[in-house]
Amino acid sequence: MIDAEFKNKYKEYKKDVEDFINSTLIVSTLPQKNIYESQTYSLSNGGKRLRPVLALAVCEALKGKKEYVLPFAVAIEKIHTYSLVHDDLPAMDNDDYRRGRLSTHKVYGEAMAILTGDALLNSAFETMSECCVKYLQDCPHMLQAMSYIARAAGSEGMIGGQVIDIESEGMGVIPYELLKKMHSCKTGALIKASVISSAMICNPNKNVMCALDDYSDALGLAFQIKDDLLDVEGEFDKLGKTIGKDSENNKPTYVSLFGIEKARELLIQATSIAINSVKIPEINSEFLIYLAKYLQERNK
Repeated sequence: MIDAEFKNKYKEYKKDVEDFINSTLIVSTLPQKNIYESQTYSLSNGGKRLRPVLALAVCEALKGKKEYVLPFAVAIEKIHTYSLVHDDLPAMDNDDYRRGRLSTHKVYGEAMAILTGDALLNSAFETMSECCVKYLQDCPHMLQAMSYIARAAGSEGMIGGQVIDIESEGMGVIPYELLKKMHSCKTGALIKASVISSAMICNPNKNVMCALDDYSDALGLAFQIKDDLLDVEGEFDKLGKTIGKDSENNKPTYVSLFGIEKARELLIQATSIAINSVKIPEINSEFLIYLAKYLQERNK
């Protein structure tokens, strides 16, 4: 797959996601209309849509049905967006910008931002459960996928990682195993859920599931290491958020623990593991391989 083909395919997946998201957005004249407006603002805030794109790519790689996977892909994006809204709050990371625009709490206030995150999380499970009701007889693995996503978003996954992150702030350096645990939960869990929940719905054999499990673990690690590097080397105009926040808050990162050069080596290593994991006949892995390379080289 050449670069242009990859970009066009990514745009195709992304358009499917955007169209579905737009179909779920509500314009309201009710007294609580601000909660719908703030959700629209948060969800329409650009971004790579990496997680839902991953889910759709896995679906196609396994010759699954897009109509089964797409609602779950969008649900994961809603969960991810809620986490960003809450992360930006003064009580958490205290960021004024997200993807080049003012954070939700800077536009709608802190209380509304908290409620917006809560609403997006509930909306994610509405989206998945409605799909289960519609297709469950045809695809009995949807409930298994929804359960997996719930765990990935909860105390054993994303929220658990955020707890370690908060409690580690100011330490600068923490043991490597704790750093890995923090990021495998905080960042990696939803990336992995995007891959594994999609695969569950497609119901491949055990060999394929093991390969995708390894791929998603390595991809999540590579994504986080690259994020840590971009916090040091990135540019606001490209990232759309404040640079150097991790260092300013003395947060433990792969850069603070290993330095820039070693972090780059770990990034290359993790990317290589991801790529090699899916080089098996049962997976049409061309896009997934190119995606891993793209994430390694990204500047935003």
